[in-house]
Amino acid sequence: MKHKFGIIGLGMIAEMHAKAIQDIPEAEVVACFDVNGERAKEFCATYGGTPYVDLDRFLASDEFDIVTICTPSGLHMESAVAAANAKKHIIVEKPLEITVERCDAIIEAAKKHNVVLSGIFPSRFHSVSQVVKQAIETRRLGPVVLGDAYVKWYRSQAYYDSSGWKGTWKFDGGGALMNQSIHAIDLLQWFMGPVTQVTAYAGTLAHENIEVEDTAVAVLKFANGALGVIEGTTGAYPGFYKRIELSGSKGSVILEEENLTMWKFAEESPQDEKIRSDFAALTATGGGAADPTAIGYHGHMLQFMDVIEAIDNGTQPLIDGTEARKAVEIIQAIYRSAQIGAPVDVPLKRQG
Repeated sequence: MKHKFGIIGLGMIAEMHAKAIQDIPEAEVVACFDVNGERAKEFCATYGGTPYVDLDRFLASDEFDIVTICTPSGLHMESAVAAANAKKHIIVEKPLEITVERCDAIIEAAKKHNVVLSGIFPSRFHSVSQVVKQAIETRRLGPVVLGDAYVKWYRSQAYYDSSGWKGTWKFDGGGALMNQSIHAIDLLQWFMGPVTQVTAYAGTLAHENIEVEDTAVAVLKFANGALGVIEGTTGAYPGFYKRIELSGSKGSVILEEENLTMWKFAEESPQDEKIRSDFAALTATGGGAADPTAIGYHGHMLQFMDVIEAIDNGTQPLIDGTEARKAVEIIQAIYRSAQIGAPVDVPLKRQG
């Protein structure tokens, strides 16, 4: 069965979605929606499908069964809930939404209408991420004592000035953490398990006329007893690969994008040398460190394939709504801690 896709919101990331879909034999882009009619026509001329400027008419179409949502982050909920009401399966670009409450509204709508929901975190699908996850689950690192994520990226002032929504709380939901570092934060919590408390500082140190942070640091407590650090910035010229460090009493792993720069254990296995060789230099792009367009789409393709498999088999995808919500909750806790100057527990307590 060939699955047909419709895309909502036709900015830069929508092109990554379209390219990923084109590379899947059992998938096809057949419709696209944007409030800008010329953009919709141009996008469909390049990637195929019927252009729409009316969301209700788009969602009423029986041309497609899966919607991918690529609008600004703070508008995801409206499109996702409408898509669920129209009985479309849903893939939402990161973050799922900008607050846990808005994430929950999407999750509930998908459950109510029995549609598959997935939030985009393509780094989990990279082969090296799967290898690291297996090493942790088989306790090759021993008790893990530290889990750290470093995202020292660079965005120019022109990047923030290029649109009216970048760098705003309403549409971006945050800055260096919610927009850029969220991939590393998701990977860190996937590797390490639940975060139970954060203590954080944040500031706008390298840019002007933005509401959100461009630099943040947080200390984490994990449920397994380990500690950790998150550092995120868009003010570190020239920009560096996102880096995750996992340190245990029997081994340590360091991951820079898809490159495995440290894979060392007290008890080596016959496969370790091959793993070090195979994953030494996999990253073929800039990883988004200085240029948001310098990312590959193969992770998106693998995630879309996972969603298709879930739809066909009546199962849940690897990153369902509940999974996609986790990084948003950690980031919200970091923002709250930085705001009040005190530790904040995770899960977050309801406000009001």
